[in-house]
Parts: sequence; C-alpha cells; structure tokens
Amino acid sequence: MNQSLTLAFLVAAGIGLVVQNTIMVRITQSSSTILIAMLLNSLVGIVLFVSILLIKHGLTGAQELLHSIKWWTLIPGLLGSFFVFASISGYQYVGAATTIAVLVASQLIGGLVMDVVRSQGIPWRALVGPVCGAVLLVIGAWLVARRQF
Repeated sequence: MNQSLTLAFLVAAGIGLVVQNTIMVRITQSSSTILIAMLLNSLVGIVLFVSILLIKHGLTGAQELLHSIKWWTLIPGLLGSFFVFASISGYQYVGAATTIAVLVASQLIGGLVMDVVRSQGIPWRALVGPVCGAVLLVIGAWLVARRQF
C-alpha cells in the first residue's frame, strides 16, 4: 500500500470514528446502559473477523487463534474496550470536538514517549520539532475543550 492510500485510509478511519461514536451515543441513549452499545460494537467486529479468518484460513486459522491466546494477548482488547467506553462517554458528556481533541493530544504525547523509549537515543535537537508540535496540539485541545456552545 502506498503512502497516499494509507493517508486516505487514515482520514476515512477518522471520519468513520466520528460517525461510529455518534451512533453509539444514540444506542446508549435508547438503552439502559452503555454496555449495550459496546457489546453490539464488539459483536459485529467478532463476527466479521471470525468469518474472514475462517474464509481465508479455515479451521487452521481457528486453531492458530486458540493457540495464540495468552493472558497478555488480552490487554489490547481491554485497552480498546476502555477507549470505546471513554469515547462514547466523551461524546455524550463533553461533545465530539472536545473528545477528539483530548484523545488526539494524549495519543500524540503517548506516541512521542513510546518512540523516545523505543529508540536508541534520539538527540535532543531532533525532538524540538515534535515536542513543539505536541505542545501546540495540547494548546489546541485545551482551546477546543474550554469552548462553550
């Protein structure tokens, strides 16, 4: 996949996330608990991915899936579920723009920290641009979060 197509997918995924969370808030408002929306979201994903796995790899794929389960392989699912919960709650209580601004700013900071930790010593000079960008994004998130509609 080339860089332009990858960026197009990222833009589509970002827009799709806004639509997804808006619909999930609607589901939450029409049910007794946020868990209904989260379970419907997870159920669709599980059915879709199990179907694709079985179509592409048959029972061998299912066996590999079962053998791949270890306690630590469940952490991404827990973190993903927490992300979905926080997103739905954010959309419902502080709005889409504030939720997105805070999520993006915190992801950027986390990503920068992860890149620095995983690197073999980034010179401080190379961090000036990314850190300035992160600071500007945090300021932007703060400006979005403090707005009143």
